[in-house]
Amino acid sequence: MLKEYETLTRRSFLGRLGGSAVSAALAAAAACGGKSQGISRPPNLVLINADDLGMGDISCYGSEIPTPNIDSIGQQGVRFTDFYVSSPVCTPSRFSQLTGLVPGRSRHKLTSPLMPTSERDSERGIEADEITIAEVLKRKGYASGLVGKWHLGHGNRRFLPTNHGFDYFYGFTPGCIDYFTLLYRSEPCFYRNEEMIQEQGYSTDLFTAEAVSFIKRNKNRPFYLNLAHNAPHYGKADAPGAAANVLQAPDELIAEFNGPDHERNVYSAMVASMDNGVGKVLDTLDRLELAENTLVIFTSDNGGAPDYGGNNDPYKGGKGTLFEGGIRVPCLMRWPGVIPPDVVSAQVGSHLDFFPTFAAIAGADIGERPLDGMDLSGAIRDPQGTALQRTLFWDYNSWRAVRHGNWKYLIDRQGKPYLFDLETDPYEKENLVEKEPSLAVELAKKLDYFLSSI
Repeated sequence: MLKEYETLTRRSFLGRLGGSAVSAALAAAAACGGKSQGISRPPNLVLINADDLGMGDISCYGSEIPTPNIDSIGQQGVRFTDFYVSSPVCTPSRFSQLTGLVPGRSRHKLTSPLMPTSERDSERGIEADEITIAEVLKRKGYASGLVGKWHLGHGNRRFLPTNHGFDYFYGFTPGCIDYFTLLYRSEPCFYRNEEMIQEQGYSTDLFTAEAVSFIKRNKNRPFYLNLAHNAPHYGKADAPGAAANVLQAPDELIAEFNGPDHERNVYSAMVASMDNGVGKVLDTLDRLELAENTLVIFTSDNGGAPDYGGNNDPYKGGKGTLFEGGIRVPCLMRWPGVIPPDVVSAQVGSHLDFFPTFAAIAGADIGERPLDGMDLSGAIRDPQGTALQRTLFWDYNSWRAVRHGNWKYLIDRQGKPYLFDLETDPYEKENLVEKEPSLAVELAKKLDYFLSSI
């Protein structure tokens, strides 16, 4: 029988993982810090988050788009094949990244994207009592910066990143902006800390430059950088009578792609620009001799949007669905001297895991706060070890799903049930509901129990 869903505290997670793995990871981190700095200090944490990037959009996962810098993270560390988001859209996914909680537990039920044009959404966002990993790390002496997209509140200054643990914020608050004017349609929404500013340039280049500057400013202390690119999400340009969703990239980059689909060419240029930026961030860490004391993660906030250039092949579905193409995302990690190079891991991971994992790596105490994420620090250090078993749940816009082991039970927006064996059928081609009715019923009960708990 399948075990009932249980919300685990950090202590119970560490008990399941075994203290030795976590302790070894932390000891290795301290040793690495001493190499470049002459002293032991907690490791730096750099999370690079793409926006609407599909599994088929970077070359190490099979894309035709060359992404050598992003690929190098996995070549120097680990490439995960089974990593998930908590939601197939922006706001709820980002809430989970920062809090370790499923979106349904948020104060304002942030289970769908916050919209700048919605009067209701002007008073919704992440609240003061919803603890972020930035706040936890700040108490451990970390400098923390959010560069790029926020999308966790825009109508009130209490929602800004600087009121949720981040020492520094450079970026925008809605779900998208024009890549060149940096406006949402004609509305300003770009900040440095709590001051709205006007900037010039291509947003991906600006975010890269600001990330590099943040690293340089904080090279002598532990830091947490959340580099939240808006690429390759469409831009929001001002158009007569309406807001136009458009893909935007510099002309010289677009010219490098000559496929039959112009929109895909522009999208590819957007990804290439981001890849160039990732290379500059990695080069900065290397040049400042910070690489061996820095965990770098590259991932995406949800699956790609096929209507706007994204590609989730060979997975089914995309952004806004709970098929694998909407929730299974690229995830690459690099930590020289701690993570062995060129490893492929089938460990089931989730963005929910960033909170407890970062806290464990930093040696930060989070007490007995219930979390939905799992501490993966041991699995990161030994990605070829025995995979940790777990259950993941999703609830989005009438879609519901659960993955337990390799089995996935899903109910689509029309109420149709599906059952897939992801070990033999990761692309969800064969619905096994009728062949395995008892298992479908058991997983449906497990899902219902979880939903009732939140």
